[in-house]
Amino acid sequence: MELKANAALIIIDQQKGILHPRLGRRNNPQAEERMLELLGHWRRTARPVIHVQHLSRSVDSVFWPQQSGVEFQQRFQPMAGERLIQKQVPDAFCSTGLEAQLHEAGIGQLIIVGVATHNSVESTARTAGNLGFDTWVAEDACFTFDKADFFGHAHTAEEVHAMSLGNLHGEYATVTSSATIFSAD
Repeated sequence: MELKANAALIIIDQQKGILHPRLGRRNNPQAEERMLELLGHWRRTARPVIHVQHLSRSVDSVFWPQQSGVEFQQRFQPMAGERLIQKQVPDAFCSTGLEAQLHEAGIGQLIIVGVATHNSVESTARTAGNLGFDTWVAEDACFTFDKADFFGHAHTAEEVHAMSLGNLHGEYATVTSSATIFSAD
């Protein structure tokens, strides 16, 4: 694995709303720390950073635009020169122009981090892989929540996270750790 000089770091939905207690129990308590380490490295090496912000269509969402949950967490505020993609569905490629922007910039490698693993991260990584991007997901820089399956069986956030990563690895993306990403540079 080799990290390209223009690999883009895509940070998904690091908004205030994702910290709301009503979302329930989560996994990977160090995920934000890993995200910030990657973000710092990307900024130091002048690689492209793309911040994805969810603007929900649902009034009861933690990402509803008319309240503070939609805002970026202070520690994840985009800096001048970093791209901002606003989405209304989990997939950051859907109706956002992201694909065209990446092609225009000559970016073929994407490192995806953020939330939630089983939702926006998985959806975005699937599309990225389907579109032919060299897609990596940093498993320790993502997290998700406890969730029941279709049949009503409860699963821990760890199980949901693991299954989602299993869905991605080898078919849509390379699932790896932030340490492996650093060592690939």
